[in-house]
Amino acid sequence: MKTGPIKGYRDLSPAEIDLMNKLKDVAVEVGNWVDIVLDDPDTDKRWANIAKTDLQKGFMSLIRAVARPETF
Repeated sequence: MKTGPIKGYRDLSPAEIDLMNKLKDVAVEVGNWVDIVLDDPDTDKRWANIAKTDLQKGFMSLIRAVARPETF
């Protein structure tokens, strides 16, 4: 099944795709560390969850910086 382009997104160059994939790999690694902290019974879960949310927002922002979507 052929689909059209995603609305609001432009075609990315191979270099941009590579950079986005590297960022996503780093995000997975950081997410694994967050899980380790959250699984430790001696850590403050509130702060760990704040960090998780802020890190997710940070990686999303970096990926949007590369993708430069044309919509809100």
